[in-house]
Amino acid sequence: MRLIQTSGSRLVARVAVLVAACSLTLPLAAEQLTVVSFGGSYARACQQAYHEPFTAETGIEVRLEDYNGGLAQIRAQVETGNVHWDVVDLNVADAVLGCDEGLLEFIDPGDLPPGADGSSVEDDFVAGTLTDCGMGTIFFSSIYAYHPQHFPGAKPATIEDFFDLEQFPGRRGMRRVPSDNLEIALLADGVPLDEIYATLDTPEGVARAFRKLDTIKDHIVWWEAGAQPPQMLADGEVVMSTAYNGRIFNAQVRENQPFEIVWDGQILDNSQLVIVAGAPNLEAAREFIAFAGRPESMAAVSKYISYGPVRRSGTALVGTHVETGVAMAPHMPTTPANLTRALHHDWRWWSDRGDELTERFAAWLAR
Repeated sequence: MRLIQTSGSRLVARVAVLVAACSLTLPLAAEQLTVVSFGGSYARACQQAYHEPFTAETGIEVRLEDYNGGLAQIRAQVETGNVHWDVVDLNVADAVLGCDEGLLEFIDPGDLPPGADGSSVEDDFVAGTLTDCGMGTIFFSSIYAYHPQHFPGAKPATIEDFFDLEQFPGRRGMRRVPSDNLEIALLADGVPLDEIYATLDTPEGVARAFRKLDTIKDHIVWWEAGAQPPQMLADGEVVMSTAYNGRIFNAQVRENQPFEIVWDGQILDNSQLVIVAGAPNLEAAREFIAFAGRPESMAAVSKYISYGPVRRSGTALVGTHVETGVAMAPHMPTTPANLTRALHHDWRWWSDRGDELTERFAAWLAR
């Protein structure tokens, strides 16, 4: 019996052949994920250090977006069920709070690679840099820097000098948040390093910190993004400003700015990568976290900006600045000479008290 083909059946057959051919010749859409960070020179350093190498190794495209920190946008995405971010760079207090609120995915330390020297994950990560939902990547610090053209004589050298308007007149830049500002206010007011958070635990201690801030409040220019302090210093909008140490370093070596960093009273912290709960590209996000968690990835960041690895085995891999050849170790916040009077940011304390003091700080600003 002979099969009779109608014109309609021949058309269907031809379409089927075309579809099959296209499926063989057209590549599948590239897998991708969205990573959110703080922008500027820090985000560029991360792109070059491990975003681009991750894509080269896995074929997964990384789309980078900028934000100014905090949980507000993550919370809105998760609560509305409209999650479009995958991985986010957070400070530790926000990573812990976000985890407690169910806004973030858990990270299994067993998924992370061992140390460059073969050490275990638990031994290689500095204590406090791994949390239930966050993986530390780099140490950074909040310092203050000044432009020397404003101080032809004596130069600022201590955290007390930041509050000394008589000897060092001029406007100061400060980030528009309570964290770090309350700590340095107490340090400048004579509270010992090991008593800062115990003092802030009391109503009298909080009031004391705000009274110290009152002494310079009329001379403060507030900033929100990490790229602002170097620009404010360069433009002469302020004579000194709190800032992230890496942003000032980059202005020094890449833009030949004569800024000076004052390490006295620095507040040492670490940045964490987290995965947003319900991330649309969850498996790619976990793969990205594991890649960023390599000691080599963390050390690679220090080729571009003066932030150091949170993994012990990564410290030995820190070398020179990729563009200028400057040795990076002396510029790291964790270099012993820079730690003489450093306060370790207590993220546990801020995760408990952050909301309360943010409201208090907003009320103080509005007065």
